Amino acid sequence: MNQISIFDKDVKLNSFSSFGLDDSILSVLNEIGYIKPTLIQESAIPNILEGFDFIGAAQTGTGKTAAFILPIINKLIPFANNSVSPARHLLRSLILVPTRELADQVYECIKLYSKNTKLRSLVLFGGVDLEQQKDLLHKGCEILVATPGRLIAHINQKNISLINVDTLVLDEADRMLDMGFIPDVDRIVGMLPKNRQSLLFSATFSEGIRKLGLTYLKDPVEADVTVPNSIADTVQQISYKIFNNDKYAAMLFLIRSAGMKHAIVFTNTKIGANKLASYLSLNKVNTDCIHGDKTQKERIRILNDFKLGELDILVATDVVARGLDIVGISCVINFDIPHNAEDYVHRIGRTGRANKEGSAISLYYQEEDIYLLEIEKLTKSIIPRLDFCCNDKNDSIHYDRCRKPIILAYNGIRNVGFKDYLNNNHTVDTNKITAKIAFLLGGSGRS
Repeated sequence: MNQISIFDKDVKLNSFSSFGLDDSILSVLNEIGYIKPTLIQESAIPNILEGFDFIGAAQTGTGKTAAFILPIINKLIPFANNSVSPARHLLRSLILVPTRELADQVYECIKLYSKNTKLRSLVLFGGVDLEQQKDLLHKGCEILVATPGRLIAHINQKNISLINVDTLVLDEADRMLDMGFIPDVDRIVGMLPKNRQSLLFSATFSEGIRKLGLTYLKDPVEADVTVPNSIADTVQQISYKIFNNDKYAAMLFLIRSAGMKHAIVFTNTKIGANKLASYLSLNKVNTDCIHGDKTQKERIRILNDFKLGELDILVATDVVARGLDIVGISCVINFDIPHNAEDYVHRIGRTGRANKEGSAISLYYQEEDIYLLEIEKLTKSIIPRLDFCCNDKNDSIHYDRCRKPIILAYNGIRNVGFKDYLNNNHTVDTNKITAKIAFLLGGSGRS
């Protein structure tokens, strides 16, 4: 494989216009304020435009989706037309994704970036009427986003032809491995033309991903821009130790104190998500929850309400953590501390995306501190701890003391007031700090 190093001095962040993208695409990028590409886009776009197979590994929130969608649209523009004939809209690009949520989000990105063209696109996933999708397929499209299982269902019914596909994308291939989709992917790939361009994107660069690359791709260019289990610099982390065994009152206090909007709250269980959403709703917070037991119709409705601002708070479980890609998430709150440290990374990866600032707030009981320590060890970071001291407005001294850091943290990482507050109010025990540093570096000391 031909490897690209992100530390190579020759790798420079050009403007999107330097790639030679069509004006119809550049106008959209300019409209939404995209000026300079991210590292994965800088690596992927020119190589894809040149026709090379490509493997890209990058963290969530780094622009992986645009890294393959933009060059695909650019390549397909010569095929765009106004004809209503399906024969004039042959399927040429197939994008396979592991989940319904991701399929819908990739499809929305395609519609956005291609809106100034006459290209047709379509999305297929389970939970939607098969016959309705069949009718849409028969109208023709140049770009198809699909989950493997639903695509196989249409293949079995002979609703779709793959003989003209010249570009294959496997997005979030690491999740496809984890979820056992590779047999379906094998069957689909076996029906594609041999002479095609294949692209593979992943959040990690494991041995399994390399094997997939060897199986499906031909002499690919490889770009790894991951920093394993790291926290984006744009995310401000803080945690609050909860007393009196009442996270619900603390959660309500957090939301009201900062006037939180467009925030996601994570719980560890579906029952916990339902219970928290009900509590917040009863206390007049515009909220709903999303988890694995929700139907596809319910998920779509809830996500659309959240995106449109009709919901201030979205309560969710880890099942949907990596699938959520919503612009402008202001804050992620861990109502429950995840027992798997990697889940924490995926959760807070929903905020601080695309160089926008975000906050990650965790509520914990004393017995949950062990999970925070594991998170700190994995991410090589220290999460500031503060006592959640009061939620009683009648106790003005303690109320203001607790409310101030919440507002400062919510307002962003570059808020000097928040850093000053931590310096002045977060008691430092040098022995504990020494022990914690040793722990993060792999030693046995713990604070």
